[in-house]
Amino acid sequence: MSVAKRVVISGCSGGGKSTLLDELARRGERVVEEPGRRIVREQQARGGQALPWLDLAAFLEQAIALALRDRAQLPDDGQRVFFDRGLVDAVAALDSLGGPAQLQALGQAHRYHATVFLTPPWPQLFAQDAERRHDLAAALEEYQRLLQAYPALGYRVVEIPRLPVEQRADFVLRTLDLELT
Repeated sequence: MSVAKRVVISGCSGGGKSTLLDELARRGERVVEEPGRRIVREQQARGGQALPWLDLAAFLEQAIALALRDRAQLPDDGQRVFFDRGLVDAVAALDSLGGPAQLQALGQAHRYHATVFLTPPWPQLFAQDAERRHDLAAALEEYQRLLQAYPALGYRVVEIPRLPVEQRADFVLRTLDLELT
């Protein structure tokens, strides 16, 4: 599948990513759900320990593996695909824990569309739940890490404005359409 067809929507936890991706899916766009939420549900269902609040490194290693699997399993049919977070998110987080630096190697080997969309911090939307136990301060730290990681890999970062979800979807699609002209 063409790199240009793999579009990442990332950013601050609780910034409205999933709601935006649901809107894009409603409009007929292909969407890949965030690896982290899928891992948390699976680990909770089987009593596993690879949870961000129990074993963050194991959780991130699983997120990297799942992000790579998601990319490999996509059909090469030319349709654009939106990823709720990307491989870079998990690798940057794992690198921040002090393990062996993998961001450059994995980030360059597995590219996405040149423009990455980030949802900015939106404290009014942020809420903890069974799958998101971290607080807003941790979400803001994560956002700052992403603001550094994506440009370090040569991506153009576009912040999605704080607008109603329909307008956010319009903004993303319009930005992508303008890049094609």
